[in-house]
Amino acid sequence: MKRIMIIGSGGAGKSTLARQLGELLQLPVHHLDAYYWKAGWNPTPNEQWDSFQEKLVLEEHWIIDGNYGRTLDIRIKRADVIILLDFSRLITVYRVIKRRIKYHGKARPDLNEECPESLDFEFIKWVWNFRKTRTPSIIQKLRDYSDKHIIVLKSPKEVKTFLAQAKTLGAGIFEKGENFS
Repeated sequence: MKRIMIIGSGGAGKSTLARQLGELLQLPVHHLDAYYWKAGWNPTPNEQWDSFQEKLVLEEHWIIDGNYGRTLDIRIKRADVIILLDFSRLITVYRVIKRRIKYHGKARPDLNEECPESLDFEFIKWVWNFRKTRTPSIIQKLRDYSDKHIIVLKSPKEVKTFLAQAKTLGAGIFEKGENFS
C-alpha cells in the first residue's frame, strides 16, 4: 500500500482524514482543491489540470483527497486503496456551514491561501444532492476496479474506528482481511 485516494461529498471530511492518515502512515498528502483553485477561486484549465494529476499520481507514495469526477480515473488507475466517505446529507451540509463560519474571511488549510472560505446556494445544493446524484456513479465506477482495495465509511463513527485501527495496525489496516465496506 503506497497510494491512497479519498473521495466523497463536500463536508464529509476528506481533507481531515487525509491529514490524519498521512500523519499515521507517514505518507505525503495532496489536497486537490489547493492545486485546482487559483487566487480568487479561479479554476485550473482542464488540459493543465489533467497534466498536473497525471504527473502527481506517478509519485511512489501519496494520499490524495478530492473528487473532480471528470479526472477520477487518473487517480483510480494508480491508487492502491480508495476510501469513499458516504455520509448522510445532514452531516455534510451541517459541516460545510460550520466550516464557513469557522473560516470566515480566511482560507481553509486544504485550500490555496488566496481562496477565502465561501458558501453559496449552488454548493449547498451540490452537497445536499451528492448521495443521490454522484455517489451511485462513483460506486458503479469503482466496480470496474475490482483489483483495488475499496473502503466505504458511512459515518464519522466508522472513520473514528478506522483511524483507531490504522493507529494500531499501520499500513496493515489495508490488508484484504480488513473489511470496512
